[in-house]
Amino acid sequence: MDSTWRTIFGHDDPYESQVDGVKTAIETAEEGGFAVIEGACGTGKTMLALAAGIDRVRDPDSGFERVMVLTSVKQQLRQFETDLRTINAGLPDDWHPVSGLTLVGKADVCPYSREGAAGIDGANVYDRCESLRDRTRSLVGDGGSTSASALTAEARGQQTGLADSGATAARYLETAGEPAPYPPSMPEHGDVEFCPFYAQYLDDLPEDGDAIEAVPFDLTEEGLLTSEDLVSLAVSHGTCPHSTMGALVPEVEVVIGNYYHAFDPTTTESFTGAVLDDSTFVICDEAHMLEPRVRDLVSDGVGDETLRNAESELARVIQAVELDGDTDDAALVRGELEESDVTLEECKELRRFVGDLREELDRRVESHLDREQPGWRADPTSLPDEEIPLRDPESPEPDAVSEWAAEAGYDGGTWVRARSVGAVVERILDEAEDEDRSRATSSVGRLLGSWYRVDHERYFREIELERTWNETEPEDSWRRAYSARLALHNCVPGDAIAERLAAFGGGVLMSATLEPLDVLREVTGLDRLAESGRPVVERTYPLAFPETNRASFAVDAPKFTYENRGAPGEETRTRQLYGDLLRDVAESPGNVLVGMPNYAEAEWAAAHLRERVAKPVLLDESSGDDATEALKREFFAGEGKVLVTSLRGTLTEGVDYSGDRLSAAVVCGVPIINTASPRTRAVRTAYDREFGDGFEYALTVPAVRKARQAIGRVIRGPEEVGVRVLLDARYARESWDGVREHLPENEREEFRPVSSDMLSLGLDRFWDRH
Repeated sequence: MDSTWRTIFGHDDPYESQVDGVKTAIETAEEGGFAVIEGACGTGKTMLALAAGIDRVRDPDSGFERVMVLTSVKQQLRQFETDLRTINAGLPDDWHPVSGLTLVGKADVCPYSREGAAGIDGANVYDRCESLRDRTRSLVGDGGSTSASALTAEARGQQTGLADSGATAARYLETAGEPAPYPPSMPEHGDVEFCPFYAQYLDDLPEDGDAIEAVPFDLTEEGLLTSEDLVSLAVSHGTCPHSTMGALVPEVEVVIGNYYHAFDPTTTESFTGAVLDDSTFVICDEAHMLEPRVRDLVSDGVGDETLRNAESELARVIQAVELDGDTDDAALVRGELEESDVTLEECKELRRFVGDLREELDRRVESHLDREQPGWRADPTSLPDEEIPLRDPESPEPDAVSEWAAEAGYDGGTWVRARSVGAVVERILDEAEDEDRSRATSSVGRLLGSWYRVDHERYFREIELERTWNETEPEDSWRRAYSARLALHNCVPGDAIAERLAAFGGGVLMSATLEPLDVLREVTGLDRLAESGRPVVERTYPLAFPETNRASFAVDAPKFTYENRGAPGEETRTRQLYGDLLRDVAESPGNVLVGMPNYAEAEWAAAHLRERVAKPVLLDESSGDDATEALKREFFAGEGKVLVTSLRGTLTEGVDYSGDRLSAAVVCGVPIINTASPRTRAVRTAYDREFGDGFEYALTVPAVRKARQAIGRVIRGPEEVGVRVLLDARYARESWDGVREHLPENEREEFRPVSSDMLSLGLDRFWDRH
C-alpha cells in the first residue's frame, strides 16, 4: 500500500500525521467506512485526502472509480486544484495525469452570461438557457425543420457576415481568452432563437447518446480542468461548456465541487446524481460546516410571487379546457390529465387553495407589521428583515397555516396531491408553450406536499420577510417593501446527511475544527452509519510545529456579551477594557487579524483601533466575492496592517495566511448566533429533544469552532511565528457557561489563562524573543 500512495503523494517527505492519515483513510474506505480527521491548519489535510482517494481510484482491485471533493469555502476549491496540479507534476513519466474537474454554476460557464451578451446575465441565465436549449432541440428533433450541423453553420455564417461587412466591433463573442465562432448576438433560424453552442454539442453527440463522445478534446491529456480551462476549450470548439461539464462529471477521476453537488435535491437530480454512489470516494472538507450547510440545503420554501405565478399557471391550464373548447391546447390538457391520475377538479382545487393561501399570507404579514412595526406604511424604507413564526418555536405543535387550512376546508388530500398536480401542470405548459423551464406550480406542489408530510418536532415553519423595493406595488402594500416566503426548515439534518454519506463507498470528513468529535458524530448522523456497520475512524493531528514559535493566550476578561458591553455606541467599562486589549494585540509586528462576533462589532473595533494604532486598519464588511478578494490583496501587500472582520464572515475560514501574511490573530468573545431568532430557538428546541442539550449542540459548539478557525490562521508551517489570543473569560475559566471544555485537550494546555492586565507583558516577552 505504501508504494502506491507515496508515488501519488505530491511531496517527497510527508509529515508523520499525513502518513498515518493516508493509511487510515485507505484502510477505512476499503471497509466502506469514513475517516474523521481533525488536523490543525498547515498539517496538509488536502494532500492527505487526495492521495488516499486517488490511490483507491488507481488501484485496479478497488471498487472506487472517482474522488468527489465537497467544500463550503471557495478558497478551498483553489487549494484542491493546487494540490492536484502538484500531484500530476510529480507522477512518473509513464503515468497519465490524474483527470480532474472543478464544478461551477451555469452563470460561470455560459459564454453569453460571462460577457453579458445577447441579453443573458447571472439573473436570467438559468431560465434563458433552458428555453434556448428546448428551442434548439425542437428545431433538430423529430419533425424539426433542420439539423444541428445546419444550425451551427448558420450561426457561423452570421458571424462571418459580420466580418465581411467590416463591422470590426463585436464580430466575435469572446470569453476565457478565446473567440467563439459565433457572433455576440443570439442567432435565429427563421424567427426562432437557438443556442449555437448547444447545437454544436448536439451535433457532436452520437446516436447512442454517450455524452463523453461529444467532448471535443482528449481528457487523459488535460489533467485538471478548472472552470476557465473548460470554458476556453469548449468555446474554441464552439460547443456548450455546461453540457461538456455535465458529460465529464462521470468520467474524470477527481470532481471538485461544493456541498450543493451532493446535498441539494435539485442539483443532484439534474446534474451530479450519476456519481453519488458506492464507486465514489468522498472528501468532505471543512466538515465542521456540514451540519449548518446541509440544514439550509434540505430546507425548502416558496415566495409570494411564486404562489402568484402558480395560481396563474393553474388558471391557464383550467381555462384551456373550460373556455377554449375544442382547441389543440384543450386537447393537450385533456390528454395529459387522462394519461395521469390527476383530474381537472384537482387542478381547480389547488388553484383555490393557492389563491386562499396568498390571501392568508397577506393577512398575516400585514397583521404582524401593524403589531410589531406600527406606522410602517408612513416609511416602509426603514423596515428590517423579519421572521414571522407560525408556531411557538419552543413548543412543537401544528403551525398556524396548517390549522387555517383545516378550518378553511382543505384536508390532507389537497396538500398531498399538490405535488402530482404541479408535475402535470409543468408537463402541460412545457409542451403547450414550447418552453422547458422551471414552473411555479411544481415548486409550490413540492413544498405543500412536504409541509403536510413532515413532523413539527424536527421541522419549523415560518414566514420570512426580506427587504426589497418594488415601486409597481401599491404605496400602502407591504409587497412594496418586502418579498415574503413560506419557509419549511429542517432543524435536525443528521438523517439527510447520513443518508447521502451512506450512498458513497467511503471517504474522509476533515477540518481543522471538528472537536468535540462525539458531538460531530451525533449531529451529522455518523453514529447511525457506524451502527449500520460502516466503520467511522477518528484521528486528531494537533500542530506539530515548534511551540517556541507561537504564544497562545486565553484572557480572563469580562464576558463580551451584549449585557456586559452594551451597544457599539456606548463606552462601557467592558468596551474600554476590550479596546485596550485589542490595541495591545494589534501593535504586534506584521499583519494582525481581529475577529469580532458580528459586523456591527467589527465596525466598532475598526473605528476604535484607527484612533489608537499607527498601522492601517482595514474593515471587512458583508460584501461580495470581488470586494473580499480585493480586501485580501490589500491586506497582504506592503507593510503590516490590521484586518477587522466578523467571525461569521469568510475571511476567518479557508483563507491561506501562510508565510508572513499573518503574525497575530485575536478572537473577541464567543460568536454565538442570535438566540432570539425564532428559527434559532426552534433548532435549539429540536436539538434539546434529539440530543439533550440544544444550546450546547446547536449554538455553543459551532461558535467555538468559528473561533478556533480564526486563531488557526496564524501558524501554518514549521518556520512561522505568531500570536493567538482568545479574549473572553469563557475561554479561560471552567465555569457553568464556559467554553473551555470544548477546546481540544492540546489547545487547553497551550491556551493557558492569563489576566487582562498581563496580556501586554506576555506579548512583549514573546516578541522580544522573536
